Amino acid sequence: MTRSGGCQCGAVRFRVEGELGRASICHCRMCQKAFGAFYGPYVSARTEQVTWTRGAPKYFQSSNVVRRGFCGECGTQLTFEGGPAFFDFAIGAFDDPTDIRPVIQIGLEAKLPWVDELDDLPGRTPQEEAKLAGYYAGVVSHQHPDRDT
Repeated sequence: MTRSGGCQCGAVRFRVEGELGRASICHCRMCQKAFGAFYGPYVSARTEQVTWTRGAPKYFQSSNVVRRGFCGECGTQLTFEGGPAFFDFAIGAFDDPTDIRPVIQIGLEAKLPWVDELDDLPGRTPQEEAKLAGYYAGVVSHQHPDRDT
């Protein structure tokens, strides 16, 4: 199996050959900060499976044992690396993440208390969506397409 992915602007692209490892959600404070979100979703791969096909990530050494790869142009979080054999990708960086399903949550000591309630939040009504249709029609995406071009 071959999977591809990359950052939002397309400056950094990767390919992963073979089966992915364990997918997880980390609630620790460092992952919250790195993603600017409620948690960090990751899936593991072996270093030898990975090829950077365009550009390369820049790195931030977020602790004494982990560095985090990101796009230096658009800031997209890409990797969590804890040594030569410990390599995780941000699930959302894959072109098609639909079947990369997390199987464990970690860093639960920092889990935000309302995260489990997100599914209960209401969505916009059809009437509210209709009011925004003109706005959405005028949005032009500059995001890289979810495929190698």
